[in-house]
Amino acid sequence: MRRGFHTSEYLGRVARAQAEMARAGLGALLLTTEADLRYFSGFLTRFWESPSRPWFLVLPVTGAPIAVIPSIGAALMAKTWIRDIRTWAAPDPVDDGVSLLAETLREVGGPIGVPDGPESHLRMPLADFERVRLASGLDWRGDAGIVAALRSVKSEAEIEKIAFACDIAGRAFDRVGEISAPGIPLSRVFREFQRLLLEEGADWVPYLAGGAGPEGYSDVISPASDVRLAAGDVLMLDTGAVFDGYFCDYDRNFAIARSTARQRDAQMRLFDATLAGEAAARAGSRASDVWRAMATIVGADEDAGRLGHGLGMQLTEGLSLTSRDHTMLRPGMVITLEPGVSVSTDTIMVHEENIVITEGAPRRLSRFSEKPLPVL
Repeated sequence: MRRGFHTSEYLGRVARAQAEMARAGLGALLLTTEADLRYFSGFLTRFWESPSRPWFLVLPVTGAPIAVIPSIGAALMAKTWIRDIRTWAAPDPVDDGVSLLAETLREVGGPIGVPDGPESHLRMPLADFERVRLASGLDWRGDAGIVAALRSVKSEAEIEKIAFACDIAGRAFDRVGEISAPGIPLSRVFREFQRLLLEEGADWVPYLAGGAGPEGYSDVISPASDVRLAAGDVLMLDTGAVFDGYFCDYDRNFAIARSTARQRDAQMRLFDATLAGEAAARAGSRASDVWRAMATIVGADEDAGRLGHGLGMQLTEGLSLTSRDHTMLRPGMVITLEPGVSVSTDTIMVHEENIVITEGAPRRLSRFSEKPLPVL
């Protein structure tokens, strides 16, 4: 799998954004978050884990993007297709890029749009943001949802990377029997599963959750405890593994040594709900339609949590499969199908797969699990 994208991929993204910006009357977009900045530039680094430095990309309504970044990132940014790279020595407690950014924005002209919809955030100090606004002398407003809408529909090149990440996770899931058995602490299973993902080709594993117990598990976001697996437990592993900056996100359930009738019944309901969600996931349908197809089978009510979400450069992005999200599905949207069922008063089981919306039936990106609950 080729890393990165051809420059034409980025040129297409910029052209689509600029067409929408012109319609919205924007002179430029100011991008401050990792995913938004990387979407238009290809700038991929783990250095975002450090909160010490802000990073900026200015996208004018005409012309190429301008990177306004700490000097430590200049060499890496120069390896992307971006050619206008302006730097300062960061972190600077007096002027951490404020003057340089304001000068760049004045040169480009406004109005300046900043992503301000769901899931957006401003990755710079609020005080510095206010200083930039005042120093620029320009009109500021939201981005009219332009960036989120563009990112929600993936290109074939993006879909290939997500599918590749799914294949990596699939091979690791096939090897869970190597690391799981009665008496092994769940914390060790987690560590070993991350190792398997890396061995199979993941660049890193930012997300891993799961649980284990005789009746299921209490939630789907807990870190691992040191409780040891026991015969009759059901084990769930849910991974967001990354390849070249794109996530997969799906899970698998396994019975340890033997399965129970209640576990097998829950697994069958989850499997049937997933297929119902897949059947409902058609271009022109709504996210709420897909939710309802699955909710009907698993018995979820209107106040239930989401049963899936958008997926791409972030583990969760864009739409949510809930009763209240009426986002229309479009070809190129990558989503997860994630139904859950109650197994007992305090425990649940969940199942998750990854698909992409097409002009016809959705395409499976994860290799769908078999209906019977696998026993390790």
